[in-house]
Amino acid sequence: MNNFMSEQLIVINILIGDRTYRIKSLAKDEEVIRKTLKVINQKISEFKMQFAGKDMQDYIAMVLIWYATQSASADTSKDVQQEFAETLRKIDQQISKAL
Repeated sequence: MNNFMSEQLIVINILIGDRTYRIKSLAKDEEVIRKTLKVINQKISEFKMQFAGKDMQDYIAMVLIWYATQSASADTSKDVQQEFAETLRKIDQQISKAL
């Protein structure tokens, strides 16, 4: 039996914008989910102040685009760091061979 199946799922009531949802999650993931929801709802509030007159679906779409962009930027930074580290390793190997 895999690890996911052996851990118990819990029900969490979450709020996104003005709607409540019931989701199931591993107990160990609840804190991360709640922190993520806090960021999402804070961004919804920020977009409401910046772009008055939109409906909730618009704000949620804006947050989705913002969140995906943040994630993509973080992934790109990790890739650049990994590529840089690999280049440094190769240089180090060449220097070691020359000595």
